[in-house]
Amino acid sequence: MAENTNDEDGIGTLVSRLVEDAKAFVRAEIAVYQAKALKLVADYRTAAILCIVALILAHAAIIALLVGVIMSIAQALGPIWATVITIGGTFAIVGLLIVVALSMVRSAGRKGVSQ
Repeated sequence: MAENTNDEDGIGTLVSRLVEDAKAFVRAEIAVYQAKALKLVADYRTAAILCIVALILAHAAIIALLVGVIMSIAQALGPIWATVITIGGTFAIVGLLIVVALSMVRSAGRKGVSQ
């Protein structure tokens, strides 16, 4: 009978170790996935910062282009008409882009509903 109590203590100890090992394994898996997620966030953050800087530079280039257009047209028509023509042309392009974007959204909406 003494052997049975040792076996029972042994099984209890083994089960306890199994539970502790399982907890440690789960903690390690969580740490791995957390590290992967943090690395992914860091990579996306860097990419987002680079995109923002690129957009700022593109914005500055467009402003410089529009100023150049105004200065070019101003030689022939004067600064006020050059500004009006440049702004009107810019708003025409903006309107066209909005119409195209809205038609794409409507088209995508119709495709989503029909599927």
